[in-house]
Amino acid sequence: MRAIWITKAGGPEALEVRETADPEPGPGQVRIRVHMAGLGFADVLAAQGLYPDAPKRPCVVGYEAAGVIDALGDGTEGPAIGRRVLAMTHFGGHADVVCVPAEQVFEIADGMSFEEAAAVPVNYLTAYHLLFRVANVRPGERVLVHMAAGGVGLAVLQLCRTVEGLVTFGTASAAKHQVLRAEGCTHPIDYRATGYVAEIRRLTRGEGVDVVLDPLGGHDWRKGLKLLRPCGRLVAFGFANLASGQRRRPAHVASQAVGIPLLTPLQLMNHNRTVSGVNLGRLWGEIALLREEFQAVLALWDAGNIKPRIDAVYPFTEAAAAQRRMLGRQNTGKILLTP
Repeated sequence: MRAIWITKAGGPEALEVRETADPEPGPGQVRIRVHMAGLGFADVLAAQGLYPDAPKRPCVVGYEAAGVIDALGDGTEGPAIGRRVLAMTHFGGHADVVCVPAEQVFEIADGMSFEEAAAVPVNYLTAYHLLFRVANVRPGERVLVHMAAGGVGLAVLQLCRTVEGLVTFGTASAAKHQVLRAEGCTHPIDYRATGYVAEIRRLTRGEGVDVVLDPLGGHDWRKGLKLLRPCGRLVAFGFANLASGQRRRPAHVASQAVGIPLLTPLQLMNHNRTVSGVNLGRLWGEIALLREEFQAVLALWDAGNIKPRIDAVYPFTEAAAAQRRMLGRQNTGKILLTP
């Protein structure tokens, strides 16, 4: 097995490609020869030692992969050997061979490439869960999504197109605004050139938005709360603000932690607001829920309502460059890794 290992908490420079023996599938598992694997911000944070759910180092991370089944464990029911599949992997996805429970595996439609398949699980399942289960978005509402040109952000915009009359606001650098508009974003906002809070206030005549989807964290959670209309919902699903540069900076981490708003049920009640948190990595015990939502995502793909935008594909040997691209907020869409 060839895999990308995080050897220490050192950022992209801590990555190393290593060869080890191929794993054998256990009971109820399938083994997949991986053609493509997805890179997410959680993987980048893990390399900096900022992702608490990551395995103990040295470790292999990665939440999604696409390839071909080449072995089955005892008693396994599901896709057969030789079938093209995509898988939700609870770590271990950044390898050319991965063993996962069959219930976390889905067959790839004939018209879907390995690249598209590897770009779907984390981004679109997260976006679907955020919008339709947690925020329970309704026709005609206003939705703000941060990091709108990233994989999850673009997935959110595509899913918002399936709801009548939604008005969307997306923060991204100006160079990415053309892509945001093409994906249906009503109001792209250049967060580097203008304060997005003031711009949203201007665009909404002071009213604010109904839903804030925030993977940034810290001070931005505080700003998002102030933008909510009555009955508004803030959904936190990441803490990208912890990462600053190629390595962990303790002073920066501390300043972001200080910016986290302190909330009480009484405050939320008096302001008619809802604050929710989403971490799909903590939902592996709810696989039936995840399968239900992911099947809905695949149905939307079959109907032509969603299509992943691939930013770049890096070989395993250039995984550090892939992480640097994500840390520099240079990507528009999904970054993939290939053995």
